[in-house]
Amino acid sequence: MLFARYCWGSRFVVKHKERGTDDKRIAEHKNALRRSLLARRRELGACNRAAVDAAIEANVLALAEFADAEVLLTYLDFGPEVRTHGIIQAAWAASKVVALPYCVPGTRDMRWYRITSFDGLVRSEYGVEEPVPCVEREQRLNENQHMLALVPGLSFDPNGYRLGYGGGYYDTFLPRFGGVSIGLCRGSSLSEDLRGEGLVDEHDVPVQLVVTDAECYTCGCHERPCVDGNCS
Repeated sequence: MLFARYCWGSRFVVKHKERGTDDKRIAEHKNALRRSLLARRRELGACNRAAVDAAIEANVLALAEFADAEVLLTYLDFGPEVRTHGIIQAAWAASKVVALPYCVPGTRDMRWYRITSFDGLVRSEYGVEEPVPCVEREQRLNENQHMLALVPGLSFDPNGYRLGYGGGYYDTFLPRFGGVSIGLCRGSSLSEDLRGEGLVDEHDVPVQLVVTDAECYTCGCHERPCVDGNCS
């Protein structure tokens, strides 16, 4: 009995070490890919990024999901991210509610607060402009409204999986979100199959649509309403 327990313990240690080695290898792969994608963003240049982002914006605005949405939950672009300012302004023009995320310090949680202009935002420790938390302006996720969320990422694949920045905020948000989620991705940053590369964890939830400058990918079992534009 003692021998059996010792052997079980030895196997457990070996498996634990192997799992730790695999986790380290995957983390290194992710970080290497993040560095490559960030460099690719910079190399694209501001003028090219602006043209590509304008095409992404047009494709988002042509979606029936955007037209149907009453509430838009969106990140505010920072640095060379896919721009969202124009989409936000179009949402305001269509009398939609717009809410930005506030990253709760010391957690991986985000809370959402409604904004009606870009004034009054404060820069977070990550350099991102955020709304000031205010109970009266908080947008709850469980309210009975048609919600659309624009999700940032360094890369997406046509199946809706994403490679983020490593903070875990959207990994926490997506499983709790009951609306339609859209990943915004330049075609030059689109990956073929992140799961196939071993970069998707078991708990990762894909977005339902991925919109690029050239295409719109329907992911998983999301059922598309009628839509204008070139969407698959």
